[in-house]
Amino acid sequence: MTGSDPDPGPDASSDADAESDRDDLDRLVTTLHDRLAATATRPVREDASRWLGEAEAVAGDLAVGPLPDDEVVRTRLGHVEHLLSNVDGTEDEAADEHVASARAALADALAMLGDGDGGSDGDRAG
Repeated sequence: MTGSDPDPGPDASSDADAESDRDDLDRLVTTLHDRLAATATRPVREDASRWLGEAEAVAGDLAVGPLPDDEVVRTRLGHVEHLLSNVDGTEDEAADEHVASARAALADALAMLGDGDGGSDGDRAG
């Protein structure tokens, strides 16, 4: 070996994995927004429409541009989760399918983000 052979080192694959995870999260957030937006064209109950519209707006803020840091994404997705918890049904089968798909994307995105603790003990006094 001459010392000039490229050796990406151990951090190169973890950087690629992190970028791939970020891309996956971005796709899930986009899917969440798209599914919620699709309910806007359906004849849904008025009370459900209000919750879905707010959830769509929050998801839409995340879906445009680069994602903010994980804690901000987690907080906003938690807000979407709360808003969707108020939707029991829409009285429209297609809209209910969009809501179910949105909930699945939301659950996957939240699972990808984890609990946010990160295993850090930095906040604890020792």
